[in-house]
Amino acid sequence: MVGTCGVASARFALVTANEQLTERRRFMEAVLAGVTAGVIGLDSAGRITIANTSAQRLLGPVGADLVGRELATAIPEFGALVDRPDEQSIKARPQDEVMLAVGGEERTFAVRVTQEQAGGGDQGAVVTFDDITELVSAQRSSAWGEVARRMAHEIKNPLTP
Repeated sequence: MVGTCGVASARFALVTANEQLTERRRFMEAVLAGVTAGVIGLDSAGRITIANTSAQRLLGPVGADLVGRELATAIPEFGALVDRPDEQSIKARPQDEVMLAVGGEERTFAVRVTQEQAGGGDQGAVVTFDDITELVSAQRSSAWGEVARRMAHEIKNPLTP
């Protein structure tokens, strides 16, 4: 009877652990669904394990069926950021700007790669990105407006006396 009790308690512990994992997965999926930025999770081999709906929407046709594919194959521009051999600490890497054609239109993305290493081993990475095309366009317009204002001032200034 002692063996049966031990098996029952082990089974109960496994069922409880499985329920907790399922709850955590559902929570993570709910959080990722509410985020407007694209989020792509990678395993240690660079394969996409999760891609939220925003990632699929931002990437357009490229974003379809990302899970299970290698990032370097699915989105080479993003894959190049993860595979940089020149950087020692991917954890401290700043945000990068990446140009990507989406639906026949050139888009600019702010991309950040974060990687966790636990116990000396690579645990994978998370790629977060957002479409900043309008922001870049507004910055350019503002800069050209400033150039035009200064040129008008310089042209007008010698004529004043």
